[in-house]
Amino acid sequence: MEKYCVIIQARMSSTRLPGKIMKEVLGKPLLEYQLERLGYCESVDEIVVATTNNPADDVIVSFCKENGYRVFRGSEDDVLSRYYCTSIEVEADHIIRITSDCPLIDPQVVDKVVESYKKNREQFNLVSNTVKRTFPRGLDVSVFSVKTLKEAFELASKPLDREHVTKYIYENNYKVLGFENDQDLSNHRWTVDTYEDFLLVKNVIESLYPIKNNFDLYDVIKFLNCNKEIYELNVHVEQKRG
Repeated sequence: MEKYCVIIQARMSSTRLPGKIMKEVLGKPLLEYQLERLGYCESVDEIVVATTNNPADDVIVSFCKENGYRVFRGSEDDVLSRYYCTSIEVEADHIIRITSDCPLIDPQVVDKVVESYKKNREQFNLVSNTVKRTFPRGLDVSVFSVKTLKEAFELASKPLDREHVTKYIYENNYKVLGFENDQDLSNHRWTVDTYEDFLLVKNVIESLYPIKNNFDLYDVIKFLNCNKEIYELNVHVEQKRG
């Protein structure tokens, strides 16, 4: 059986909102909500947090070890190397890439993207729901093989290609398939990059989690449609270019 592993890139340093992934809501850090939600995925064999060797990220390592989550440390700037080394450490065959600023990640969306990858992996090297954005920002999923990741790791030489895990794959003749939602929900922003983003996510978790801890994409949409003032908390935030 081939192994599908979620790798979450995580670190405490953030130019806009330092320490964001360990900010607490209802007594739990955002990273814990993300890990808990990913635990509902049916397509995932293992979840590992890939953080850095920076001492500032000791808190992430301590949290993972204390709560039974697997963690790997690697280069802070060479994220491509960190991902590849993590994939070797956990003996993965295929990688499900998630970033740690997505605490509302929907396990059903993850499973659907993985299913699409499995059906199309003979023709495509990478499947992602961000090629054409139709899902809310913050539900981002990319799936690719460790073989493809190894090629990028060995061939990418530009600093920007090392800083971003999939940039080399997108720009060097690999075949990429976009996975789209049947409804365009790209106007929603559920990633956490600014304090306004955090306030929106905090409101969502505080309102939905005590009632249904595995709430899904459409539960959040329904909540925000009924609470426009919360939806509007971060509509003005521009995505940082990467």
